[in-house]
Amino acid sequence: MGKAAWVAWFLLLLGVALAQEGGDPREEAKRQKELLRQTAGVLPTELIAAQGEELFNRKGPSGKTMAACDFGLGKGVLEGVAARLPRYFLDTGKVEDLDGRIVTCMTRVQGFKPEQVKRSEVVAVAFYIASKSTGHKVQTRLLFPEERELYALGEKLFWARSGPRDVGCATCHVTYVGKRAGVLPYADVLGKDQSWTHWPAYRYSNDQAWTMQDRIRACYGNLAHPQPALYSQPILALEVFLAYQNRGAQVEEWPAFVR
Repeated sequence: MGKAAWVAWFLLLLGVALAQEGGDPREEAKRQKELLRQTAGVLPTELIAAQGEELFNRKGPSGKTMAACDFGLGKGVLEGVAARLPRYFLDTGKVEDLDGRIVTCMTRVQGFKPEQVKRSEVVAVAFYIASKSTGHKVQTRLLFPEERELYALGEKLFWARSGPRDVGCATCHVTYVGKRAGVLPYADVLGKDQSWTHWPAYRYSNDQAWTMQDRIRACYGNLAHPQPALYSQPILALEVFLAYQNRGAQVEEWPAFVR
């Protein structure tokens, strides 16, 4: 069995065991992270980020690598860019988050057709680019009308209650903070928890690599809402709202290792 396959098998068993446990999820994540590093010698976050680096340096049909893309601070500059997203880009005339900007790079610069863009590759590249913002502070700003419009929409979506259970984002992440949802406490995304800095992340409990887009879609599914499509306006609006609420928070580690 190869190292990657062994890691996946180990984490699957680990997730089953942890599903029956409580405790502080952050401290448990630290413990499991160290245990995995000692046992396997490598973390899934490192493997996925390494894959993302290879994809970043891969030439597309146009003959260009992603180094020819501008993620906000100039072509090929990655240091700190993820901490400044989402933001408005003049070349596309729209607000983009990290996932969306990667897709723009792959299609407009590298020459891939939209149907050739694989979600797993977008996530891997996001892990790699995000790793260059560890230690930086979130600097999302609302300078353009398009950014402010999305912020307003994201705020409405966050506080809205709807669906068969008459719940919304704030139900879990404001009203019931400190209480338990199964084995995990809800995150206070508008306060001291500053959970914007948790994503992108590797979830060891179910062996999944997620960006914030995946996290938002999962939340909608948990609330029995239809999940917004990847790269859609509702997801982007919520990202702008949450990122702006977490401005000034320091990114401890991207990609993160979470339960």
